[in-house]
Amino acid sequence: MKKTLSVTYMLCGLMFTTCLIVANIIEQKLIHIGPVEATAGLLIFPVSYILNDVIAEIWGYRKARLIIWGGFAMNFLAVAFFQLSIWAPGSEHFTHQEAYNMVLGSTLRITLASFVAFLCGSFMNAYVMSRMKLRDEGRRFSLRAIVSTLFGEGSDSLVFFHLAFLGLVPYPAILTLVLTQTLMKTGYEILVLPLTNLVVSKLKQWEQTDVFDHDVSYNPFKIKEV
Repeated sequence: MKKTLSVTYMLCGLMFTTCLIVANIIEQKLIHIGPVEATAGLLIFPVSYILNDVIAEIWGYRKARLIIWGGFAMNFLAVAFFQLSIWAPGSEHFTHQEAYNMVLGSTLRITLASFVAFLCGSFMNAYVMSRMKLRDEGRRFSLRAIVSTLFGEGSDSLVFFHLAFLGLVPYPAILTLVLTQTLMKTGYEILVLPLTNLVVSKLKQWEQTDVFDHDVSYNPFKIKEV
């Protein structure tokens, strides 16, 4: 059977990957959102979960799995080239090496924690979306978008802060970070939910598809099953 490419699906995948790479770069800046201190990655990282919701809702878990691994691979490639550019000998005319390292570099522990957390959170998000859609027979998209984000962002934050800071930061502070990040990112999802609903509705009409994951394998490593 001849496989066709959905341009909309491809564009969603490109936006998903871009969000991941940009989030890693801006994550190091601390910002204030009202009285709460957070990382600048909060501005864009939740968008990747919204796109995850859209992809899983319209094209199903198989297509979401492909996008997640694609995003992971491109993010890994970006980090590898960042490190390579840092290690490359600088010209005598380049006088900003320290600032360059600060923006594009990160410790191995932080990098690995970020990669593992992303996979755990993204697959949890897609899994919950898929299972709830089957249970609700396609109804209540808003509820599963919120619940999947809560589980996905919760898993991401739980894994990341434990792997990155356990033993370096007091444990109560780690739990506070996990709870704060999860609630703030889920709140972001709720805030833009009307827009997400509109996008999903329009894309279903445009694509003429609405996949239900009957008989799908939720094994995250079955990448060839698309």
